[in-house]
Amino acid sequence: MRARMVHGLAALLMLLTVVATVTGARADGVIVVTPPDCDPGCDTPVYIGDQLMVKNHHVDVTIDNQLATTEIDQTFHNPNDWVAEGTYLFPVPDGATIDQFTMTVDGKEVEAQILEADEAREIYEEIVQSMKDPALLEYIGQNIIQASIYPIEPGDDASVQIRYQQVLASEGGVVHYRYPLNTERFSAEPIEAVSVSVQVASEEPVRAVYSPSHEIVVDKEDENHFTAGWEANDVKPDTDFDLFYTLSGEAIGVNLLSYWSEQDDQGTFMILAAPGIPAQETAISKDVIVVLDTSGSMEGEKLEQAKEALVYILENLNEGDRFTIVEFSTGVRLYENELLDASEAQEAIEWVERLESDGGTNIDEALTEAMDLVDEERPAYVLFLTDGLPTEGETDTPDILDNVSDVAPENVRLFAFGVGDDVDTVLLDNLVAEHSGASSYVRPGERLDEAVSAFYAKISTPVLTDVELTIDGVDTEEIYPNPLPDIFAGSQLVIVGHYKDGGKATIELSGKIDGKETTYIYEGQTFVSTGETTSTESLPRLWATRKIGYLMNQIRLQGEQKELTEAIIDLSIRYGIVTPYTSYLITEDDILTKTGREEAAQESYDAAVAAPMEASGGAAVDAAATSADMAAAEAAAPVQFTEGDVELRAIGDRAFLYKDGVWTETTFDAETMETVKVEFASAEYFELVAEHPELAVAFSLGDRVIAIADGVAYEVTT
Repeated sequence: MRARMVHGLAALLMLLTVVATVTGARADGVIVVTPPDCDPGCDTPVYIGDQLMVKNHHVDVTIDNQLATTEIDQTFHNPNDWVAEGTYLFPVPDGATIDQFTMTVDGKEVEAQILEADEAREIYEEIVQSMKDPALLEYIGQNIIQASIYPIEPGDDASVQIRYQQVLASEGGVVHYRYPLNTERFSAEPIEAVSVSVQVASEEPVRAVYSPSHEIVVDKEDENHFTAGWEANDVKPDTDFDLFYTLSGEAIGVNLLSYWSEQDDQGTFMILAAPGIPAQETAISKDVIVVLDTSGSMEGEKLEQAKEALVYILENLNEGDRFTIVEFSTGVRLYENELLDASEAQEAIEWVERLESDGGTNIDEALTEAMDLVDEERPAYVLFLTDGLPTEGETDTPDILDNVSDVAPENVRLFAFGVGDDVDTVLLDNLVAEHSGASSYVRPGERLDEAVSAFYAKISTPVLTDVELTIDGVDTEEIYPNPLPDIFAGSQLVIVGHYKDGGKATIELSGKIDGKETTYIYEGQTFVSTGETTSTESLPRLWATRKIGYLMNQIRLQGEQKELTEAIIDLSIRYGIVTPYTSYLITEDDILTKTGREEAAQESYDAAVAAPMEASGGAAVDAAATSADMAAAEAAAPVQFTEGDVELRAIGDRAFLYKDGVWTETTFDAETMETVKVEFASAEYFELVAEHPELAVAFSLGDRVIAIADGVAYEVTT
């Protein structure tokens, strides 16, 4: 069987669906297709581009008290005019016990067998040598399932179903599930439909649910059950699906994830803080002040949607909440000059429905009036909706900021909604930065009422305000977000930062509950150190994404600074994150050297000084939204950069730049580092992969690669 399969591999390798991560790569399936027979003595034909297609890929997962059952359903399509047959290979995830593997082709079930890692290694190495294709290197070290594919007629489909179980470990109250979904490099065409659904039942209460890899939708039935899902159409998935959820019986569950980078000699941590579902009697009462722009430019649909948003807020106040409304245009009008109980909201709704648009935009007076209404003894949230620039009263941005700060109590949180592209993004973003809030931008064609109501639903029930974090026992630095926001029921706070040395630490999360200081203490938290491995290699890129967002915001609000630009360029190249400066990868030949990055930063600074960005307009709103999204990201920014013959790709905590036919790890500096050359597919090449498994994924990129292991740069040559 093995000899026949290897003969087919040497003849032609057609990869359909492959999954990988930086270490311990996983695959959801590889089909190796044997080409059509030809006359004896002829060269084996290679059908470039005639690969099988993946039509759909659906994954259903059930996790019952950490016993995960994964069921996979894939459909492959043969678009060729010749019959396809070959071998299906499925690298087995670590710790997974395959209790059932079935494959059907035209309704017929196919038997499968498991090959141990050593035998699988021989197969992979033969593929690399015979096909001059290193793609399968990343699977070395894993067991594989092997099954023969019955002939797939031209135009027909092959349906593959797999079912396997594994026990998920809980480390520090954090449960991690990973499904291999990285197919970007090997799918012949985009997949028509891809979905992952995870249903979890747990005896211990679930707090945070988090994916660093995908934008998941989470539906929590109660504290013990939830469903998380992701789906897409016409895509080539390029990232494994990672799901973390935390278990805790505490009122606020705090759980730690950490990762140590040997290359950077530093650690990155994430803290997930999520509350339980509070009973009505324990919910914190709050004050809500809505500041609504009714100037002439709000006429029509914008004002109608703003009214609908305001009605939603008033109808969803909690018992014990208070509210009022500040309407402004040329002048300012208060619904009442005091905060009213939530029970009086119906009359306010009738008042809102009678509002009309007219006049200019007096932002300064509206916000100072609103701040005068804030009660310093209660959590206070000011929601500010506007579609324009200040045109009445004080119109100078620095003076408006000073005036608002002079009257705003420390307990107030200001949230701004900019409607359309004519808003002053610098003013709005400075306002929210100075008053511990956030800004959102509703673009033309988007619905304001949906944006505001969705946001209010998240902040409707605060459970801890004036939040502060203390970590004792480990030196930490560069923590984001800073300052920390309030914690709300149904939400979770994701905190990331760096640390210098690992070890045991005590985490303290403190804040106020109904004005009373409260501290939650979590002892015995482990920050991993050198030599310790974890499956959290995405954390450094998430930290870098947030820092880049913070730096980009600083440049927008305070003006271009060469040092900040250089820091963004360094981070974007090191971690493979697309930024407005990514174009320098094309224009600068020596961008991977310190000198090249300094020159790029100087060039960017000179250009920005010559043509400063406007505070309003489509480009300004784009920049504001991008920096805000990155600064608050819960997943690392995806890499989607390909320009001509240049490509940037992130793999775990490493990044590679493809330029001039070579994949180069972005931490390589030709000015200061020499390379050790190794011939592609040589004995030394495979020995190196065995000695340094982290090189397997790097080498799988191609036959010309520069990658670093233990401080040594290895250059693969042909």
